[in-house]
Amino acid sequence: MVRADLDKRPGEVAAMFDAVAGRYDLMNDILSAGQVRLWRRAVTRIVNATSGERVLDLAAGTGTSTQALARTGAKAVACDFSLGMLKVGRRRQTGGQHVAFTAGDALRLPFRDESFDAVTISFGLRNVAGIAQALNEMRRVTRPGGRLVICEFSRITVRPLDRVYRRYLLDVLPKIASRAARTPEAYTYLAESIQAWPAQPELARLIENAGWRSVRWHDLSLGIVAVHVARRPVNQGGSHMDGQPRVN
Repeated sequence: MVRADLDKRPGEVAAMFDAVAGRYDLMNDILSAGQVRLWRRAVTRIVNATSGERVLDLAAGTGTSTQALARTGAKAVACDFSLGMLKVGRRRQTGGQHVAFTAGDALRLPFRDESFDAVTISFGLRNVAGIAQALNEMRRVTRPGGRLVICEFSRITVRPLDRVYRRYLLDVLPKIASRAARTPEAYTYLAESIQAWPAQPELARLIENAGWRSVRWHDLSLGIVAVHVARRPVNQGGSHMDGQPRVN
């Protein structure tokens, strides 16, 4: 496997996720000490999908989070550019809520304008080659007044704890992955990409600069993860909102 680096070359990143697809959900549980399940539940609650709504789960991987959205009665679409992840997700899908699995690149989404009531992406925006372009694409496929929910690793707001967490990322996490994962290189990339990711206010500004409004965020697990939410304005000709993005 070619090790993906922070240049985010799409072919390398896709190959990396193809290689870890079979054990991806298990490793997420191990490395997060089960916290990933709480984060997924928080995202489902914040998306607040209702029956009949169309929801796009971008960078959906094996569709674990998409299944939770489908259980609300929403018409959920799992989209990812890793064919390996999608194959695992389709194979695991049972006779419950149906999820549509679609191959697609976040920079060129294969959907019509204003196709979805909500778009969500969890732990995937960090891996795209162009954040601004991806945010614009997500806005394009969201109906006016529709919502955006981004769940991503972030910064612990208590600095001494954040320093401890950063040491865990760079020293402890790769060692755990070297024993538990078949492709530990992927988890070295994971740690490095989290280290390089912007803090909550910076990401909020990027979202706002892409034309989204009512931007705010919610910290989970002291800020290890943050969920940013926004709305596509009804009037696309409107100006950027005044003031700073809000935190709840």
